[in-house]
Amino acid sequence: MIKLYFNPQSRATITKWMLDECGATYELVPVDFATREHKAPAFLAVNPAGKLPAMVDGDVRMFENAAICLYLADKFPDAHLAPPLDSPERGRYLSLMVYSTSQLEPAMGDALLKLETPPSRGWTTFDVARSVVEQELGDKPYLLGEFTAADIMIGSMFIWMRRFGGPKESPRLEAYVDRLLARPHAAAVRG
Repeated sequence: MIKLYFNPQSRATITKWMLDECGATYELVPVDFATREHKAPAFLAVNPAGKLPAMVDGDVRMFENAAICLYLADKFPDAHLAPPLDSPERGRYLSLMVYSTSQLEPAMGDALLKLETPPSRGWTTFDVARSVVEQELGDKPYLLGEFTAADIMIGSMFIWMRRFGGPKESPRLEAYVDRLLARPHAAAVRG
């Protein structure tokens, strides 16, 4: 059985959302930050960085939401959370999955902390990242038209931005976040 190491005050809520969308059977393994369980040797064997999310599926040990979501989308193809391997949309899907953590998340962090984002940081500003997402969304309900793991990864960033009091987004992005929050399995990230 899949085990998700979990604390509701962590990024593991994204993995939980993904597992729920997949219809997976899994066990939540509570991780207490106050007692530093995430720094204990047993946990570090799963994620040497000592952070959540971390997941075990039999002999497979994983960490980082993008990797876990990619794995789960392929493990549960009947959930239709990723374009098939031979689909022309697969490249765009993979790009959006990586963009969520390599560009959008750090740019959003800078914006929430009111930090400048100099080019030397390696990622773009939040205004540019937001514009890219809005362009990718276009007039579709979800990034690829149908809901996929890319919406979990990208959408969760905008859900958190709303939750942490970030500036109001464009009407298109606000409607996108509302659609995501209306999904029954989004409860983990709703807070």
